[in-house]
Amino acid sequence: MVVRQKEQGMVPLEVLLKRELSRERMEQQPDILHGQACQPRKGEDFTLVKIQCQRVPDDTTFSIFALFDGHDGSAAAIYSKENLLDNILGAIPSNLSREEWLAALPRALVSGFVKTDKEFLDRAQDSGTTATFVIIDGWVVTVASVGDSLCILESAEGSVHFLSANHRLEVNEDEVKRVIASGVRVRRLNTVGGAEVGPLRGWPGGLCLSRTIGDMNASSVIVPIPHVKQIKLSNAGGRIIIASDGVWDSLTTEMVLNLSRALPTGIAATRIVEEAIHLKGLKDDTTCIVVDILPPEKLTPSVSPCKKQSMVKFKSVFCRRSCDSSAHYQRELSEPDLVEDIFEDGSAVLAQRLSAAKYPMQNMFNQMICVICQVDMKPGEGTFINADSSKMKKLHPWSEPLLCKICQAKKEAMEGK
Repeated sequence: MVVRQKEQGMVPLEVLLKRELSRERMEQQPDILHGQACQPRKGEDFTLVKIQCQRVPDDTTFSIFALFDGHDGSAAAIYSKENLLDNILGAIPSNLSREEWLAALPRALVSGFVKTDKEFLDRAQDSGTTATFVIIDGWVVTVASVGDSLCILESAEGSVHFLSANHRLEVNEDEVKRVIASGVRVRRLNTVGGAEVGPLRGWPGGLCLSRTIGDMNASSVIVPIPHVKQIKLSNAGGRIIIASDGVWDSLTTEMVLNLSRALPTGIAATRIVEEAIHLKGLKDDTTCIVVDILPPEKLTPSVSPCKKQSMVKFKSVFCRRSCDSSAHYQRELSEPDLVEDIFEDGSAVLAQRLSAAKYPMQNMFNQMICVICQVDMKPGEGTFINADSSKMKKLHPWSEPLLCKICQAKKEAMEGK
């Protein structure tokens, strides 16, 4: 009697070798390719690209891709481009392992965004900016965003993931409810005849976004607290597309992905921008960054038939899809190419985003330093982030991150107090 491998629970040698190769790839840094394109109209879109940023003390590297879409001037976008990265890294304690560093990133991104906003508002300038900030560390991608410059991922196996949130009041009902509950009036512009026109805006300020960096004249509940999402790619890689609203106001996600496929990153970015302008004209700064996260070339199979099947999945990022070449039995035995969700939080409550309860490792918090502005404090000066400012608690090491008086006041203002 012949018993099939599937019935015995046995796995073919070819699949075992493929799994071992997969593990070897995950231990290697992926190759990162990128391209960008921009058609300016107001000159308020800015990008930040840094490849192979050095991390101390383990000397590993990570990459940064960020897009800032300014409004009412370019000052906030320029300031964020020049200072946001340093503020994020300054919120991460030194001497962390890579795993601890990645776990600390979501909290550090929140601190860095709020600190950048606080510092810019201290300069008493009126402009504001969206910020979409992408950190790629190995196969882990972490994205923090405020505003409506969106970021999407198409994995090598063809699944699409939204890595940012849209904080435009017109499309985000939860944000509308939040700002109304804090005392902001949300309505469209009124014409002379009384008719309402244009997108939903928050008053005071007339801003159509609920979260930005800057915007001194807007309500304090228009906050810089970012939506943060962290995922881990399979070793097959994927393609990330970051674009300002000049693209998304013209093109759907499906259109952007179709325009991007089968093209290198630079050409893909240019094509997306050109098509957006072709459809609706150059009504706003229109910017796109395309980033490919690729398997290390030296570990890619070279001649075996297995190469063709694994590369079909990877090429789905770049090529028009025609048919599925994998057999059902092979898919069942093979390790699936999946995107793993590690972390996601879009709450606008600062205490929730920085609470020690979410970050169990004690060395993520410096005992006597403000968790936002990083200033040193003497015993008794700080306030626990979950404490009522009118009731100073006795300080206990590592029990909760601390806020200085100025950052505590900013926290309460953002909560509508």
